[in-house]
Amino acid sequence: MIFGEAEIQQFLRLAQRGTEEKEREGALVSLRRGLQCPETQQTFIRLEGSIRTLVGLLTSNQALLQLEAARCLHELSHSEQSAVVEACLPATSYLLTYLSGHSSDFIELCLYTLGNLIVESEAVRRQLLPQGIVPALAACIQSPHLTVLEALGYALSQLLQAKEAPEKIIPSVLGSTLPQHMLQLLQPGPKLNLGVAVEFAWCLHYIICSQVNNALLITQGALSTLGLLLLDLAGAVQRTEDAGLELLACPVLRCLSNLLTEAAAEAVGGQLQLRDERVVAALFILLQFLLQKQPSLLPEGLWLLNNLTANSPSFCTSLLSLDLIEPLLHLLSVSNVVSVLVLTVLCNVAEKGPAYCQRLWPGPLLSSLLDTLAFSDTEVVGQSLELLQLLFLYQPGAAQAFLQQSGLQALQRHEEVAQLQDRVHALQQTALHG
Repeated sequence: MIFGEAEIQQFLRLAQRGTEEKEREGALVSLRRGLQCPETQQTFIRLEGSIRTLVGLLTSNQALLQLEAARCLHELSHSEQSAVVEACLPATSYLLTYLSGHSSDFIELCLYTLGNLIVESEAVRRQLLPQGIVPALAACIQSPHLTVLEALGYALSQLLQAKEAPEKIIPSVLGSTLPQHMLQLLQPGPKLNLGVAVEFAWCLHYIICSQVNNALLITQGALSTLGLLLLDLAGAVQRTEDAGLELLACPVLRCLSNLLTEAAAEAVGGQLQLRDERVVAALFILLQFLLQKQPSLLPEGLWLLNNLTANSPSFCTSLLSLDLIEPLLHLLSVSNVVSVLVLTVLCNVAEKGPAYCQRLWPGPLLSSLLDTLAFSDTEVVGQSLELLQLLFLYQPGAAQAFLQQSGLQALQRHEEVAQLQDRVHALQQTALHG
């Protein structure tokens, strides 16, 4: 609904000076509907005193007018125009103050509005940090209301994605009580709420990616909490068709993958405080679930499996003892990205030496490798060559079996590819001369 200056002025006048509260509230409702339209938003911010009037109503002592004024600001906060967002700057300190109020609906609205303003404008973020947004959010996280917690997770995730977050925001978040409370909200159990958990799992992901102080998160129990949540998710996808579990699986898998690359997390088995087999079995349940529900998320699970198996013989042993090599090979047909990750995990296992290669070979692995050598993707073929090199090195008879299955012809396809030439030649020599 497009309103001109005269109509907007009329609504603001009525909202300020209407004789009855219902009339004043009605004027703000009409204005709010108009502010859903970008043209009306532009006209509104050009009008002198319009934001000041809205802030005046926001700070009035009449709850219904306050709520409608906050809703008008919320509509403005959705704008993709920085001028509209920055026009809301005078309201931010009040929105922050109201986070300590008593109405959960009002707090929720303030949080979503702040979250929208944060994501669109560096000027807003510059103003909010000294005003104390991090302590205000830390106080909110103790709310008993799930709707408030979900809105808080949204606002915090917007703040953590700012380009200046690693230097200016994340250190103060890590210095607050927010991380401990986030981890509590991610504890599996009957109190776990999917919407809240999704928001805070993404918050944790942004913090971990910043690499500001992941060792602190690990000492606070992030790995064990996320590991238990992984097991819980695997159980949940087996029990229910409930849509939305993949929304939580994605950030949980990413958080675990990135934490495992930390030097402080090198003792993977000990840090996870879980039996290796449970983690690997849970991960495969989730991989099968993602294959059905959202194959685009398969790389997330496989990247975690890669990080688990890269430096840990015990996780490689679990993969073999649970007979999971064949299900892993079935994923080779999904996409090139997935194929590279599957082959990388198999390389991790093969690298552990003769005993591991003996358990890998031959099974369906040889025919699968011959299939991947028919791919045109250089990265897939390169990773296949890497795996073959390890098998030839550690598994007597692998080279002979490869030759008998027309392996040399499969290699010849790639003799002219610059990035692969050296490895193809080396494999041909090994296969022929041992």
